[in-house]
Amino acid sequence: MKIVQIIGNMGSGGAEKLLLDTLPLYRKKGIEMDLLVLNDNEYPFMKALKETGCCTIHSLGSGSIYNPIHVLRLIPFLRKYDIVQVHLFPSQYWVVLAKIISFSKAKLILSEHNTTSPRMKSYFISKIDKLMYRFYDTVVCVKEEVCQIIQKYTGQVKSTFVVIENGIDLENIYAAKSYSKNNISDSFRSQDILLIQVARFSIQKDQETAIKALQYLQENVKLVLVGAGDLKKNCEDLVQKLELSARVLFLGLRMDVPQLLKTADISILSTNHEGFPLVALEAMAAGKPLIASDVPGVSDVVKDAGILFEKGNAKELAMHVDKLINNPEYYQEIVSSCKERVKKNDIQSMVDKHILLYKSLVQ
Repeated sequence: MKIVQIIGNMGSGGAEKLLLDTLPLYRKKGIEMDLLVLNDNEYPFMKALKETGCCTIHSLGSGSIYNPIHVLRLIPFLRKYDIVQVHLFPSQYWVVLAKIISFSKAKLILSEHNTTSPRMKSYFISKIDKLMYRFYDTVVCVKEEVCQIIQKYTGQVKSTFVVIENGIDLENIYAAKSYSKNNISDSFRSQDILLIQVARFSIQKDQETAIKALQYLQENVKLVLVGAGDLKKNCEDLVQKLELSARVLFLGLRMDVPQLLKTADISILSTNHEGFPLVALEAMAAGKPLIASDVPGVSDVVKDAGILFEKGNAKELAMHVDKLINNPEYYQEIVSSCKERVKKNDIQSMVDKHILLYKSLVQ
C-alpha cells in the first residue's frame, strides 16, 4: 500500500503542520507514505520535515502552485501510488484533472480543512468546485460541522464523507518548557501579561482585532504575534497607527510554538472562520486559557472549555482578558476546562483512524 500526500507547499498553515507532525508517525507504524509539493520553497516546516528523514519528498518545482502545467506533472505520480490524499486548493483541482487524463486507478482522498472558501461564493466557480468533489473516493472532514457544510454544498451522498478530527502531539506540548518572558523580548518584564496569537497573516485570520483590544487594557498587557503572511504589513501599520509598538511583538515563523504558548499568560485566536484549528488545541493543551472568535469551525471546539467572543469585537475581547487577569479562580477554572477538553484529540488516534481508512480503500 503506497500512499502520497499532496499539498501546494509546506508553508505555515494548519494543514502543513499536520503533515509535519503525522508523516513521521505513519512511518513508525510501517505505512509507506511520501509527500509531494507543488512548490518546494524551503519553509521552516519543510526544513523540519526533511530533518526527520521519514519520507521521500517530491517537488514539481519552484513556480506558482496555480500553474495548470502541474496537471501534466502529476500524472506519473498518480500511476505510482495506490492512494493519493490531497490537501487544499488548487491541489485538489490539479489532482482530479491529472487522474482523468492519466486513467489512473489510484484512490483519491480529499482532506477538507475548512468550513468555507471563496469558491463557494462564486456562481461559476462553485459549479466547477462541486464537480471536482465528485471525483474523490472519500472526503475526510476534520469535524462533523465541516462534513455537514460540505455535504450540503456539494449535494453528495453521506457515504462519501468521513469525519476524522484533527489531533495534536500532546506529549510534545506537555513536555515543553516555558521561557522567561525577557527571553522572548528584552523589553518584556516578568510582571507583564503576555497575550499570544499563532496564525498566518491572511484574510482568514483577524489579528487586527487582537491588536485593537490592547487599547482597552492596562499598559502591562503585551501581545505576541507568531506567524507570517501577506497581510502582516497591514497589522504592522495598524500597530504604528495606534501607537502600540511598545506593546506588540511580531515574532515571524517559529518552530518553538509549544514553548511560546507556555510562556504566554493567555492565548488568543481572533479569526473569521476555521475548519478545525490546531492552534486552539495546542493552546488549550499548553495549560493557558484560550479566548477565541465565535465563528464556524471554532465555536464547537472552544465551547464549554475556553472563552468565545463576538468576531471583530475588540472591546469584548479586552473584557474577557481583563476578567482573566483580575480573577485568579476564574483563570484556573478556564485552564482546567481547556486541558480536559483537549485530551480526546491526541494525534496517535487520528493517525490510527486514517490507517483504517487507507486499508478499507485498497481491500
